[in-house]
Amino acid sequence: MQPLLRYLVAASAAFACILPAVAHAEPDAPEASESHVASDAPDAPKGRIAADPGGSAIVSVRPITGRQFDVVVHSAAMNRDISLWMSHPDGPAPALYLLNAVDGGEDGGPWTKRTDVAQFFADKPVNVIVPMGGRASYYTDWVADDPVLGRNKWATFLSRELPPLLNERFQMTGRNAVAGVSMSATSALDLAIDSPGLYQAVGSYSGCPRAGDPLARMYVHAQLAPYGANADNMWGGWTDQNWAAHDPAVNAERLRGTALYISTGNGMLGAHERLEDPSLNGNVGALADRIAVGGGMETFVDNCNATLLGRLGQLGIPATVVHRNGTHAWPYWQDDLHNSWNVFAPALGV
Repeated sequence: MQPLLRYLVAASAAFACILPAVAHAEPDAPEASESHVASDAPDAPKGRIAADPGGSAIVSVRPITGRQFDVVVHSAAMNRDISLWMSHPDGPAPALYLLNAVDGGEDGGPWTKRTDVAQFFADKPVNVIVPMGGRASYYTDWVADDPVLGRNKWATFLSRELPPLLNERFQMTGRNAVAGVSMSATSALDLAIDSPGLYQAVGSYSGCPRAGDPLARMYVHAQLAPYGANADNMWGGWTDQNWAAHDPAVNAERLRGTALYISTGNGMLGAHERLEDPSLNGNVGALADRIAVGGGMETFVDNCNATLLGRLGQLGIPATVVHRNGTHAWPYWQDDLHNSWNVFAPALGV
């Protein structure tokens, strides 16, 4: 009973602070160089420069600086344009899709503002794609339109509409990896399960990769509620078996053959809970928030993540597992991005 009690206590703390943990656990990092479009960038091409039979198309490609681009893609499934930040090397290369946290990169900031993703991949032979938007969507296909979020068909967009368009326009090799943080860590695993063979590697950073049991469903509802979204519109009501279909722990067998990098902290003080850490810059209030809010969140996801790790162990599916002292905070996910590249690169053939 003791592990269950610890789990419930951690869950209570997580539910009480789910939104600030993700969006406000640390101050904004300095903006990366892509945040302002270069003044001498050429105008976006008029019309659609690539299309697929389903009606999805690349609307525009705008240079930012160096190998960075702002790409706008129309999703036929969602009937709206989606902006992408992209780092594109010269010549053919595989793709790494990075999914933002629960705010979709809109409130707390996307990968490009929270981490050094632009600098880290500046010399690496890989296309890096960060979709902007998708707040509280789990980057999945919802069973019904939501009154607040509208139509969410992110799995269709990310796995079926987008790859062929980018492959054609940017000479991609067809080998892909996908990674996510917090909410989108589950999304990354779910996308790989839903589209076998599309992703050769997956990164799950501080995620709760469960959905099929009542406590996990409570957690999902708690993540979406601050945004006014109803999780029943995502995978159905409480008894709907669709939830189990999107549970990475339940469907772990379908991850066999995929290179996996899975990380969590234990909620205790770690390398980035120090006032001199660049992400805190001496801010005592931010440190206290990270310890209290981020610590409770990470304790919860750590316990949740153990279910997936146990299942992978039972099935004999290998994974690179990182378990550390630390909280639910972006500096750890930047570390994960650096460390997981050593897993992604061989799987992508670079």
